[in-house]
Amino acid sequence: MHESTVTVKGQTTLPRDVRAALGLTSGDKVRYLILDGEVRILKACSVKELRGILSRSGQKPVSLDEMDEAIAAGATDSVGLDK
Repeated sequence: MHESTVTVKGQTTLPRDVRAALGLTSGDKVRYLILDGEVRILKACSVKELRGILSRSGQKPVSLDEMDEAIAAGATDSVGLDK
């Protein structure tokens, strides 16, 4: 287990092993997730880093028009379920 000291200003230094485990370098941002009295530190990623995260091999990208059509079709299909 690693620990660090909190300064009067509420600042702390992340231990080297923690930075290495998260792949953090100077200038990176971190996010804090609070769950049931515990805090998890996550490396924040930019929107650009998310590009292609949902891609599947052999599946072509879907256009915005195709997405709109699928949403409209789904909304039409679900209307019959409410009756």
